[in-house]
Amino acid sequence: MPQSPHRPDTGPAPAADALPDGAADAPAAPSSPGSRFGLIAVLGALTAVAPLSIDMYLPALPDVADDLSTGAMRAQLTLTACLIGLALGQAVVGPLSDALGRRRPLIAGIAVYAVASLLCVAAPTVESLIALRFVQGAAGAAGIVIARAIVRDLYDGVAAARFFSMLMLVNGLAPILAPVIGGQLLRVVPWPGVFAVLSGIGVALFLTALLGLKETLPPGLRETGGVRATLRTFRSLLADRSFLGYVLAIGLSFGGMFVYISGSPFVLQDVYGMSPQAFSVAFGVNSVGIVAAGQVGGRLAGRVPLTRLLAAGLGIVLAGAALLLVAVLAGSGPPLALAGMFLVASGQGLVLPNATALALWGRAPRVAGSASALLGVGQFTLGGAAGPLAGIGGEDTAVPMAASIAVLSVLAAVVAAFAARAGQPAKG
Repeated sequence: MPQSPHRPDTGPAPAADALPDGAADAPAAPSSPGSRFGLIAVLGALTAVAPLSIDMYLPALPDVADDLSTGAMRAQLTLTACLIGLALGQAVVGPLSDALGRRRPLIAGIAVYAVASLLCVAAPTVESLIALRFVQGAAGAAGIVIARAIVRDLYDGVAAARFFSMLMLVNGLAPILAPVIGGQLLRVVPWPGVFAVLSGIGVALFLTALLGLKETLPPGLRETGGVRATLRTFRSLLADRSFLGYVLAIGLSFGGMFVYISGSPFVLQDVYGMSPQAFSVAFGVNSVGIVAAGQVGGRLAGRVPLTRLLAAGLGIVLAGAALLLVAVLAGSGPPLALAGMFLVASGQGLVLPNATALALWGRAPRVAGSASALLGVGQFTLGGAAGPLAGIGGEDTAVPMAASIAVLSVLAAVVAAFAARAGQPAKG
């Protein structure tokens, strides 16, 4: 297996003495179907923190804007703050898990997440809600970044891509169910009730991690060089053009996805006149596309090069972005716009697992947390920065959302092409 992801689609894993530094002593992957299923369930639940924190809250955005006497753009900043917290939290927790192991930072982060979610219930102003959402995201980042690092502790290459695709089957339920649950909650409770439920979910995740997750990074494989070693690792990873390209591809593609996430509540409810419940159903249907594409990609991994699966996912996203832009500019009704949104969302099921596996290919377990952190920083920082673009024109137009998704999707495809070229073996 190569030291860096320069041959991402070659055959079976080699002998242990050909593995990257430290990988030969990594914990063995679960051998029984039962233990593997249990690991998928636990890690899937942990990586569901982001969609749960964002999507369950989406139907409430217009209510938040009205209740806190603010506009659409400031209400969307509560989403952006959570996303930026998710990004910065990963930058801290990822390297920390390389030094301390995976369990302790994970358990501490999920505990803080549960408390921050509960405090959001009593937020009196949009500014305080923005601040608490940042803390909520930063704490919840532990589940996301450490789950990816655990997968790299146990798997690599095509096997990792298949496992990431299986995780999408589990955490894909979160964006399907979360807006539906949020919409139904708003029938009986005001928007702060959504955060009370998120706090309860945080408690359940805390107990799941405490009781159901073993340490996967033994002391002998941990990073012991402190902050300087972490900074050296970051520099080394960012100097790898292939790794950096995949980070940017994930970030830009997710940026387009987050423009859709933050803009669709206003577009579908205020522009197209859908109820919160109808919006939540439409959003859930789009999330089914993510899960389905992820499972197709997982079955094809190993038979189709990961770079081609990634290209297919980006192609689907581009097609959806073009369809959405045409629908909005032509002033057509909801069906054409919803079809475009469905494709934009579905393509992520191929983009995220394959780009992640390509970026982590061949990384030693002792730096997997740092590599996972940079992936998360790119994904959630670009997503958080892009989110408010959907509200630039106010609540009565879908043009900024559609145009932003189109531009970000094109940029993601361009940098992914450069990353694939940088990752190919030298000729001659």
